[in-house]
Amino acid sequence: MKRHFFTLDVFTGQALAGNPLAVVLEAQGLTDSRMQAIAREFNLSETVFVAFPSNPANRSSVRIFTPGREVPFAGHPTVGTAVLLGLLDRDGKAGALGITLEEMIGPVPCAVEVEGPERGAATFTLPRLPERVGSLPDRAVLALGLGLDEADIGFATYQPAIYSAGNPFRCVPLRTRDAVTRARPNGEAFEIAFGAPNDGFTNAFVYCADTIDPTNAFHARMFAPAVGVPEDPATGSAAAAFAQVFMDFEKPADGRHSFVVEQGDAMGRPSRITVSLDVSGQALLEARIGGEAVIVSEGWLRV
Repeated sequence: MKRHFFTLDVFTGQALAGNPLAVVLEAQGLTDSRMQAIAREFNLSETVFVAFPSNPANRSSVRIFTPGREVPFAGHPTVGTAVLLGLLDRDGKAGALGITLEEMIGPVPCAVEVEGPERGAATFTLPRLPERVGSLPDRAVLALGLGLDEADIGFATYQPAIYSAGNPFRCVPLRTRDAVTRARPNGEAFEIAFGAPNDGFTNAFVYCADTIDPTNAFHARMFAPAVGVPEDPATGSAAAAFAQVFMDFEKPADGRHSFVVEQGDAMGRPSRITVSLDVSGQALLEARIGGEAVIVSEGWLRV
């Protein structure tokens, strides 16, 4: 059977930057093992499979696979898929629309802005508010796992911890952008520092406030070699989890806040992720992740 697919670059308005994504349409009938095999074939950080929704009020159901496993929720697949479906629904004509995607984590509302025949932007509301879900080892262990010095760990009041908005991320603040650039998974030491015996998702999201563009707030990288992602150019679900990091350590005043996380620069794939927060009574009421996406290729899978 032939199945239509597209690839997009996400969290960028320029082709050959951002985070690549494959989206397979008409995916109904594919088995779990077949979808996993197709994701390995594309060998991108994530591949999305779009099928009919269970609730006809929603646009589509989607399933998301890395080359190594299925994930219940991810940011750049949500943004990229929403932009693609918006482009298809509007036949590439500029304008706005709202759609809801059914993901394993639950319904994800998306606001889409079609900017042209092959590009657009999308912002989705987090289906689950982020929370701190665990602690990390001491700084010496973390530094060894990242091939860094202990003095590289931490800045201002920021402390390492595990946060999740559906996918758990080991969030590690680093003192400088140079430290972020030098960071790398350091063999078994990385597994010891960032292993995930309960959820199987070994990763490290490292960040600093020393940005390339002074209008951005944070500079980041994300490593998840155990699931086939040695490094991710842009990680929307990590940015979603990071919303609670921002709450914990910046303690923002009530109101609406927005900031940009830059990622992917060390890979030559610059990506820009917008995080928006609504705060009331010193608590996070709602959070959104947004960014641009552009179509890069289109074709047919004969599977």
